[in-house]
Amino acid sequence: MDSNKRYARSMKIASPESEGFDSARLARIDAFVKERYLDSGKLPHAQLLIARGGQVVHFSHQGPAREGSAPVDETTLFRIASMTKPVTSLAFMMLVEEGKVALDTPVHHVLPEFKGIGVYAGGGGSVPFQTSPTAQPMRMVDLLRHTSGLTYGFQNRTNVDAAYRDSKMESWHGNLTLDEFVAALGKLPLEFSPGDEWNYSVSTDVLGAVVQRVSGLTLDRFFAERIFAPLGMHDTFFHVPADKIDRLADCWTLGPGGARVLYDRGAESFWSRPPRLVSGGGGLVSSALDYHRLNSFFLNRGELDGTRLVSRKTVDLMTMNHLPGGSDLATLSRSLFSEATNAGTGFGLGFAISMDVAKSLIPGSAGEYYWGGMFSTAFFIDPVERITMVFMTQFSPSTTYPIRRELKTLIYSALA
Repeated sequence: MDSNKRYARSMKIASPESEGFDSARLARIDAFVKERYLDSGKLPHAQLLIARGGQVVHFSHQGPAREGSAPVDETTLFRIASMTKPVTSLAFMMLVEEGKVALDTPVHHVLPEFKGIGVYAGGGGSVPFQTSPTAQPMRMVDLLRHTSGLTYGFQNRTNVDAAYRDSKMESWHGNLTLDEFVAALGKLPLEFSPGDEWNYSVSTDVLGAVVQRVSGLTLDRFFAERIFAPLGMHDTFFHVPADKIDRLADCWTLGPGGARVLYDRGAESFWSRPPRLVSGGGGLVSSALDYHRLNSFFLNRGELDGTRLVSRKTVDLMTMNHLPGGSDLATLSRSLFSEATNAGTGFGLGFAISMDVAKSLIPGSAGEYYWGGMFSTAFFIDPVERITMVFMTQFSPSTTYPIRRELKTLIYSALA
């Protein structure tokens, strides 16, 4: 029996009432998800874990993990995509605490491939790019808060992101290593001068390269040895070991006419093979129980079960809004794709940050932090109510349905 199964069997689900929840109102969340998303065929399956103060009060599983298979359960593995980003941010902050790098360190001091990178001023396609100098150098904090000027090719907006697509630079199963990826990025212009705007981007992949260069360890080894092993996250990795591949769920995407089509079959998954590009921005596979441990670690401000990876003040720093001028995403974002579209939402060092609950138009707490992944997975951590959530499914794009907003509303409505 593997370690996660042992943990699952030993984990006790607390009485919702003992943690300030209404059992009947929690139960209606599963009924809502089943009726609106599973019975309709919108989503293939759903798993929801809700905890308060680290105590799990609700852990439900619905729908088959694979075509024609048994339902998802506590051992099912999911591609968490951009929920990888907080792990990479944590790795970087561990190095900051060791004095090996700082938030205001210029990126080119660690990645010389970025020295002299300019801002787009014209060209593209068959016409050479024209650039102008940046107003200030790209700093590490720009990578963490997505104000670097980098982009994602799938945003499909500019000549710069078109160059990303042409170079096939975003797939962690593509033809570039992380070092080759950084070298290719250094030859393309930025979309804006660092610090001027917010744009969801490959910034966290670049941050992963920084972690590699500064630590002297490959990113996957740093994660495994310095984060996952100490935190007991034994089911989180960049590729699924052969003896666990039977636990990886099928993954689906939106096809023509709105129907689900199979994107990546669990039994024959891309994630069963080591990737060439170890993606700190989106490459991990994990389980709900493992991610719950990460949530609990952050909720405890850097400590879990007697193991401390960073100080409580570092977690406090990570979960503050770092957007220039105290701005929010509605004001500063130029991104067509964002996991956080609400007004009153800032961005910290690896997470979106709720600053003004009224502007979000859904229940919550100021200071709550969260993010999600392209396959519709999501998490949030509310340090005021001490509530954490992990939601797992496997369907892209994540912007297709408003399930994250609906889940948050239903969870807060279940407070006694």
